[in-house]
Amino acid sequence: MHSRSSSNNHPVLYSFRRCPYAMRARLAIANAGVLVTLREIELRNKPADMLSVSPKGTVPVLVLPNGQIIDESLDIMLWALEIHDTNAWLSSWKNPAAQALVKSNDGEFKQALDRYKYADRYPEQPMAYYRQQAEVFLAELEHRLQNTSYLFSDHFSLIDAAIAPFVRQFAAVDAAWFNTSPYPLLCQWLQAFLASPLFKYIMQAYPVWTIEAEPLPFGVIG
Repeated sequence: MHSRSSSNNHPVLYSFRRCPYAMRARLAIANAGVLVTLREIELRNKPADMLSVSPKGTVPVLVLPNGQIIDESLDIMLWALEIHDTNAWLSSWKNPAAQALVKSNDGEFKQALDRYKYADRYPEQPMAYYRQQAEVFLAELEHRLQNTSYLFSDHFSLIDAAIAPFVRQFAAVDAAWFNTSPYPLLCQWLQAFLASPLFKYIMQAYPVWTIEAEPLPFGVIG
């Protein structure tokens, strides 16, 4: 059986390129400059190695060289930033209101986002209804961006990185609506994120991982 750890002895990150949870883990890892071995998976064909360490079968999953498993995206972000907090990403995380905002993102907003994106699976209400539910959170983000260029800070931080992949997913459902929505500051914030070298780096396409072909380490913007 193949070893769960990488042959190069870096931590192993199981990831899926388009998953917003995996995106934010990769953002923190890349920002911190921590090297990991990235194993891109197919959600419809999850590797046995990943399922053996995290039976819940969701990404991201981080396997440390000592065998420790971290399979919550926020915990992976904190792990990376506690090693090297490049650009003071953790400063805003100390604010309880910032933590509450991320909790709302992962809770009510994510639920409304899923129903909005896959409205045909939730015929109980029209698509516009689910969008309106999500707008409660969008309005809060817009309000916060009236005071600073980023959420809770004058620079991009853990809070922005934790939330931006989900707003990106929401915006992509109906880009024409989002770009003309009553959230112009949020649109600017998202566009700046999408144009950043950090985002472009973490969205590089990796081949699907196989035991026979271990990719090169991920984590340093070069």
